[in-house]
Amino acid sequence: MNKYEIMFIVKTTIEESAVKTIAESLETVITSMGGNILESKDLGNKKLAYPINKELTGYYFVIDFEANNEIVSELDRKAKINENVIRYMIIRTDEE
Repeated sequence: MNKYEIMFIVKTTIEESAVKTIAESLETVITSMGGNILESKDLGNKKLAYPINKELTGYYFVIDFEANNEIVSELDRKAKINENVIRYMIIRTDEE
């Protein structure tokens, strides 16, 4: 398994409990398919550098995890279809 990091931004116009649920659902995708979460950080509400879909602020999250390509593909799909995730990026962090 390779090491990855996903950083995603969630809309602030939804309830805070819904924000936590979104983060937990993405963590569940990783663990349910056999991946390991190394670290999960809630970076809180921050001002965006520029407006994204008329949003000026967002909740930032970072999850470091170990996974295979299948898990990363599913995580990418889930983040893409969730309308409350306004931006995300998955990067591979281990060195070859």
